[in-house]
Amino acid sequence: MQKNNFRHYLHLHFLVFIAGFTAILGEVISITSIALVWHRMFIALILTFLFLVFKRYNLQITFRSLIKFSLAGIIIALHWITFFEAIEQSNISITLAMFSTGAFFASLIEPIFFKRKVRAVEIILGFLVICGVFIILNTNIDSIVGVVLGIISALLASLFSVLNGKLVQNNNPFVISFYEFLSGVVFIFIYLTFSGTLSELSITTFISYDYFYIFLLGSICTAYAFIASVHILKYLSPYTLVLTYNLEPVYGIVLAIFIFPENEKMEFSFYIGSIIIFSTIIINSLIKYRKSKKVTS
Repeated sequence: MQKNNFRHYLHLHFLVFIAGFTAILGEVISITSIALVWHRMFIALILTFLFLVFKRYNLQITFRSLIKFSLAGIIIALHWITFFEAIEQSNISITLAMFSTGAFFASLIEPIFFKRKVRAVEIILGFLVICGVFIILNTNIDSIVGVVLGIISALLASLFSVLNGKLVQNNNPFVISFYEFLSGVVFIFIYLTFSGTLSELSITTFISYDYFYIFLLGSICTAYAFIASVHILKYLSPYTLVLTYNLEPVYGIVLAIFIFPENEKMEFSFYIGSIIIFSTIIINSLIKYRKSKKVTS
């Protein structure tokens, strides 16, 4: 378990860097958020299918499982749509700061799924997260649409994570992802068809310069990142994975400042609010880790 751990830690931080880089790609890709997510999930679907065929996994599932996987797939599709739309309506820094509130939402959603009481410390930490959000919003009131979309995106991401946490207890995570990507692709296609905006998926997108970035998003930032994160759990604990992924907004904001300095330079209060949110998330993770150690000891 501990052999070559340093190499796996580096690999994990590379995956977190990739996760932070998705926001950068969302900024430079010019198509609509809905079309972007459809292409992302379509590419991830094809690559995940090829991986499953190569590994000879059985794709046969029950109808009940299909419904559960499809619900999760629709939730993750809506999460990505609101995430990229938040970037469009505000900027990368604000979106990622709001996205980091997801851990707070997870602490409220988990008790419902896992049938436990909400802990007092989670309420206190949640209050601090809300304070951080208000500090950010106070000096960025013109970006309120992006802030709201970012928070909705964080809520959906938390709901998806908790739901997936239940699903992977009895199902292969790669098979789950295949059906989640499939349901997301079908859901968005049906929505665009009935809304009369199917032209957003125009074939011209495939021959545009945008599609190079979209392919990176669907392949490296989605299919590879997920498969690699599951693989790395063979060597590192789930706690280490979750705690490290909390750095995703930090990596993304730092990248954004370097790549788009004129758009991502924020007021000092923004960074105060972000530090409050990030610190709260880290403290929450450390408390959960200590509680899990007491249970297993």
